[in-house]
Amino acid sequence: MTLSSAMAIAIPSRPTCLALMEQYDMLDNIRQHSLLVARVAETLVRYLHAPDVETADVAGVELVIAGALLHDIAKTRCLDGSCRHAEEGQLICEEHGYPEIGRIVREHVILSSFKPDRYRNGIFPAREIVYYADKRVRHDQIVSLQDRLDYIIERYSDHNPLIEQRIKDNFLTCQELEGYLFSFLPFSADRLADHVPADSD
Repeated sequence: MTLSSAMAIAIPSRPTCLALMEQYDMLDNIRQHSLLVARVAETLVRYLHAPDVETADVAGVELVIAGALLHDIAKTRCLDGSCRHAEEGQLICEEHGYPEIGRIVREHVILSSFKPDRYRNGIFPAREIVYYADKRVRHDQIVSLQDRLDYIIERYSDHNPLIEQRIKDNFLTCQELEGYLFSFLPFSADRLADHVPADSD
């Protein structure tokens, strides 16, 4: 565990996150998804922190990696429909002493608030980075938002028009966030995969 001096928050190390994945019986496919989401999120943050990128405030790399690694920590537990994995994941993180990570985990599906004025000014907190990175990964592949949207509608809408519309509305938010993010990045959204390193695990 590390302690961020700037924010005075507890951040689990990568080994700690991997140990929590084991503790909560994360299925291999969910683990592979989480590892790739973490690499995508880390890539975004590192480029946003690059010396030639003029952002005002971007979340720290360790915070984003931990939030991304643990965003689906409760997914296995909730597969039976007994809980909502984002909310349950928040509780798990809080139980282990990581409330800030818990807030990121809770909001990786739907952001509780959307702040365009901040994003236009290059302010990207960890929750937005993890939220976006998760939307770009289907299973263990980096895909477009449209591809991910199509998959989520097919997988989770149950052909219910109201649910489908909520999913689409959420992705419209994500598409808007994508525009803000990549206005500060030296490559386009469709070239993201070219900049994400291969898994070293």
